[in-house]
Amino acid sequence: MSDLALSAAPDVAAAAQDWLAWLGNERRASKHTLDAYGRDLAIFLSFLTRHLGAPASLEALGGLKPFDLRAFLAKRGAEKISRTSLARELSALRGFFRHLDREGLVHNPAIAAIRSPKLPRSVPKALNQDDALAALEATNDLDQPAWMKARDQALFALLYGAGLRLAEALSVKHADLPLGDAMAITGKGGKTRIVPILPLVAQAVADYAATCPYRGEGDSLLFVGARGGPLNPGVVQRQMRRVRTLLGLPETATPHALRHSFATHLLGSGGDLRTIQELLGHASLSTTQRYTAVDEASLMRTYNAAHPRARG
Repeated sequence: MSDLALSAAPDVAAAAQDWLAWLGNERRASKHTLDAYGRDLAIFLSFLTRHLGAPASLEALGGLKPFDLRAFLAKRGAEKISRTSLARELSALRGFFRHLDREGLVHNPAIAAIRSPKLPRSVPKALNQDDALAALEATNDLDQPAWMKARDQALFALLYGAGLRLAEALSVKHADLPLGDAMAITGKGGKTRIVPILPLVAQAVADYAATCPYRGEGDSLLFVGARGGPLNPGVVQRQMRRVRTLLGLPETATPHALRHSFATHLLGSGGDLRTIQELLGHASLSTTQRYTAVDEASLMRTYNAAHPRARG
């Protein structure tokens, strides 16, 4: 919040503080989202300080014209930021201006006149089934203590076998053991869903818990680092990089790709979108529908490789 205080008048900084608090308390936004929106807003307000010649006040925000906002977009474009980042910044600004309007502080429809940049439709990059399973087994070939090998295999099993996000897998606690046929997972937005647990996944987690030299209990986190502290997501990313080097997998083979693989392989085996949506914890079905593009792409590759006319 110090960045906001430095780049805006006190009344705007206070309003920004209230907005971020509302997002966290009422909308249950994650710390990651709050940090990102705070940075995005600070960037915009810092631009306004230079653009207007003084820190922006609520009165100044109310007087902004579409030209002022387009000047901001032009500057960000000149700084070569990605369209994805720019779209997120605009989303943060719209949210902040809606908050100001809702609170009766500022009414300025100019922000609604600015369109977000068109984003390329991203298709999740899943591993094929053999590579996904090989990634789990390759943890045994990493040069590290046996308990860490078991830890990494258990984590990868939760990502691929249960479709968890990395943050969700790292949030598993000792109190969740032993894993049964299903477990409750709290995901984005604080929403809880029930995820089936395959016996092989439960066994991998049990093997890790039995070999880990750091004993915890209750609400202590199950997955720990070399010194017994909470396992950093960056460490898991690094371990996946080591695995893909061993297997010769592409750079798209990340921990999150294992979750993509879970969804894609379910869909390819006849799973319906609504069920997969529930298993992944997606708020919107449109997010899950991205996996139909993956499956269609797989079908076309198979067709082009196997059909006599396609080969001809």
